[in-house]
Amino acid sequence: MNPFCTTLFSLRSGIITSASKRVFSTHSASRFVATPSTKENVNIKLPDSSFTMYKLDEKPDLNVEISKEKLLDIYTKMSTMRRMEMTADGMYKAKKIRGFCHLATGQEAVSAGMYAAIQDDDNVITAYRCHGYTYIHGGTIKSIFGELMGKKVGISKGKGGSMHMFANSFYGGHGIVGAQVPLGAGIAFTQKYLGLPAATFVLYGDGAANQGQVFEAFNMAALWDLPCVFVCENNKYGMGTSDERSSASTEYYTRGDYIPGIRVDGMSALAVYRACQFAKEYTVSGKGPLVMECRTYRFGGHSMSDPGTTYRTREEVQQVRSTADPLGGMKKLLIEYNVANEDDLKAIDKEVRKFVDQAEKEAEDSTEPDQEEFWTDVYIEGTEPDVIRGRIPSESHHYR
Repeated sequence: MNPFCTTLFSLRSGIITSASKRVFSTHSASRFVATPSTKENVNIKLPDSSFTMYKLDEKPDLNVEISKEKLLDIYTKMSTMRRMEMTADGMYKAKKIRGFCHLATGQEAVSAGMYAAIQDDDNVITAYRCHGYTYIHGGTIKSIFGELMGKKVGISKGKGGSMHMFANSFYGGHGIVGAQVPLGAGIAFTQKYLGLPAATFVLYGDGAANQGQVFEAFNMAALWDLPCVFVCENNKYGMGTSDERSSASTEYYTRGDYIPGIRVDGMSALAVYRACQFAKEYTVSGKGPLVMECRTYRFGGHSMSDPGTTYRTREEVQQVRSTADPLGGMKKLLIEYNVANEDDLKAIDKEVRKFVDQAEKEAEDSTEPDQEEFWTDVYIEGTEPDVIRGRIPSESHHYR
């Protein structure tokens, strides 16, 4: 296991004393060292607008009882993901990252809220905007930056890039639009076949919501009552096309037709947290799949090659940033419920910045993959053919 970066600091609110530690692991997502005060629970009432149901009489409880420790951990994960994506943006512009690179700045509440609600045996699969999901499922930031730069320390050995990252119970990271949805249904089938009391959360964007394979996966999941939660991360734009221009119906949570659905405020980590708790309990109980729509927003373009302002105005982006930023909203909530104060959160953000900057430096200083890696991870060991061809005959590789 990689070493820990441990920092001591004092939180004036008394939540964490100067003798306690704020631990950022370079191996996995950050965690708090719990103290008696952080283990205390707070009761938070979500807005009535947090959930809209389809073909469901029951709905998630708007009253959320949650520990201060978990709230602080959610905030720290969101802050870390935000800093990680901002750093990747700078790395790309400095030409340290080449090729495709899709950032999720503004969408942190979905991944952080979902992760807080699920267990280690629950599975997640998503499309190409996957850096944050990789991190919270245990990937180190160094390994994520390494992968973006094609380095040996990359989480996929530098061979996958931005769109192909994997971690414990996280099945990627997929570059083909919508292709991960039937794969996710297959993972859920495995869980049911093996009798595992766990769910699979299958994420896709509004741009993939009209794919035929999505509806084929809906059909199979409903036929077999699979413990599958289909989650549409609706950030309002599929590449440069708004959802209203691409979809005859933008009520994506109703698109399952015969499958019940729920629309969630995807800019609220707590709303996502509560909705995912509800969805897991529903699907694992044998009631079949759910379709969940998380209404969110990306602050940047579709990818680094997209400025994000040719199909929407700068004023629109700024308005969402100023009124619905998920990180800013979480910060206000923590202060309102006396979980932390402004100085406490600034201290966390400062340590996050230091942690991410160090991971960037370590990844950049690492080496590129060995040439032999071209031929690994293509076939399961023992099933290789005699030869695998390269671009030209002289580049062919002989396994035997």
